[in-house]
Amino acid sequence: MEFCDDDLTNFEANGATLPTAPDTEGYVEHEGAKIWYATYGSGSPVILLHGGFGHSGNWSYQLPDLLASGHRVILIDSRGHGRSTRDARPYSYELMASDVLAVMNALHLERAALVGWSDGACTALILADQAPTRVAGAFFFGCNMDPSGLKQINERNPLLHRCLSRHAMDYAQLSPTPDQFNEFAHAVRIMMSTQPNYTAQDLSRISVPVIIVQAEHDEFIKQQHAEYLASTIPNAKLAILKDVSHFAPLQRPHQFNAAVLAFLTERAL
Repeated sequence: MEFCDDDLTNFEANGATLPTAPDTEGYVEHEGAKIWYATYGSGSPVILLHGGFGHSGNWSYQLPDLLASGHRVILIDSRGHGRSTRDARPYSYELMASDVLAVMNALHLERAALVGWSDGACTALILADQAPTRVAGAFFFGCNMDPSGLKQINERNPLLHRCLSRHAMDYAQLSPTPDQFNEFAHAVRIMMSTQPNYTAQDLSRISVPVIIVQAEHDEFIKQQHAEYLASTIPNAKLAILKDVSHFAPLQRPHQFNAAVLAFLTERAL
């Protein structure tokens, strides 16, 4: 039977732990922060960019399938998330995108496919636009181009509480500033509510292969916004994941992984 955690009770209780030790791991010092990364396997490189408040361990259900398909997987804890540090500057997706490039440079990666989830997808959007020669293709899950794509959040949604509870526990365990989750979360929320700020003209510049992936029950992103992204980015495709929400990689990883692998295979990435 395929693993299923639709209500995130397993995630809240147990978290998501990477199943194997990385081949390499370390830190890249960049723009006032130390950015943690890990690499697994060999083959065509894929960089996984996690969502806001989380960390790279949230990709634990994706890692085995990507390795089995012959990819080299690079995980990055975003600035201030997980093991990575941050400075006093406000968060921005541009700054986090520059962190990804710094890790790529340190690893001597000329190009890689990007799989971005939520904030990670917004970071991947910046990279696809500003550094197209470094991006082999981009998988945007739960992505918005500006704040108009966001839904009004139902604060009483139990899934959100379970997810945030787990993120707070993981932050306390992993972060070099374990007692600062509330301050960290406040800073990230400011970025989420005000960025990114792309226009249709900006999207028209994107030249790398792109797929926009939207969950049927996404709590944060309007479906019409995802449809607009797919129709405005040149040659982009749209995929809807049925019966899941913004947390699909944790809820039904086999379904999410199938979409990722289909994109990578179709584009020979």
